[in-house]
Amino acid sequence: MAYDEELADRIRDLLGPALPDVVEQKMFGGLAFLVGGHMAVAASGRGGLLARVDPKDADRLIDGELVVPMVMGGRPRSGWLHVGTELIATDEVLDQWVQRSLRFVRALPPK
Repeated sequence: MAYDEELADRIRDLLGPALPDVVEQKMFGGLAFLVGGHMAVAASGRGGLLARVDPKDADRLIDGELVVPMVMGGRPRSGWLHVGTELIATDEVLDQWVQRSLRFVRALPPK
């Protein structure tokens, strides 16, 4: 499955021109948005959003249905969540996830 181009456009709109350091990169069948060299969010190749969050916050954000740990190679990835399409149907909720991920990656040292 290819990534959702409409979701990618919505993410672009939310990131806006205020972030000149955003780089888009196709990876893992999706489209990732990197900030300062760190992947922040992605339109997943399996649908929905991949969001990078502070690993300390991940457990409280997981609901087991629409927000689950991201699994790659059969293993969950610490600090990465898969957010289902149904949850990010509105721009308001999508923006909350995008902003949460941006806050986390901006606190990381640049690559």
